[in-house]
Amino acid sequence: MPFSIAAFLTQKCNLPTRTIKFEIWDTAGQERFASLAPMYYRNAQAALVVYDLTKPTSLIKAKHWVAELQRQASPGIVIALVGNKLDLTSDAAPGGEEADNADDSEDARKVSTEEAKAYAEEESLLFFETSAKTGHNVTEVFTAIANAIPETSLKSARGPGAAGSGTRAGEEQRVNLGTRDAGAKDGCAC
Repeated sequence: MPFSIAAFLTQKCNLPTRTIKFEIWDTAGQERFASLAPMYYRNAQAALVVYDLTKPTSLIKAKHWVAELQRQASPGIVIALVGNKLDLTSDAAPGGEEADNADDSEDARKVSTEEAKAYAEEESLLFFETSAKTGHNVTEVFTAIANAIPETSLKSARGPGAAGSGTRAGEEQRVNLGTRDAGAKDGCAC
């Protein structure tokens, strides 16, 4: 019987008025974690739901996870829908860098920005397209989430080490966040 565990990471995001420590549980959307998932997001203040821009079925699965979070997570949870593998699309990177698949002159994108963005707007989700490989837009995701989490949510977080357990203004605050891997730059060390 294989032993399964989700990856756990911590990252800090420095904002002008506060520092947030993200406690990140990465289940990679794997079915084997489905029964354990509520344990990871029950008291979370934010969640990243990541789909693959090159696989339409991954957006369908992402929609399932969004519905699950809306049904079972904290009422004020901040959810970000994140399309990953932007590096494989024709609109890959700023500065005119070409996609990795430029040799075969085919855009690997199979999920349109418009479709995913419309869904995100309909469900009141933050929306980003990123590249975990190049780090494009990754910091922006974490910064937007950090800014979207209300101060009151941080103060009422429950659980060991959670914000609200005696932290004072200006001190480090913790936020549980389900996510994928991220790279560091700017104010967020994510």
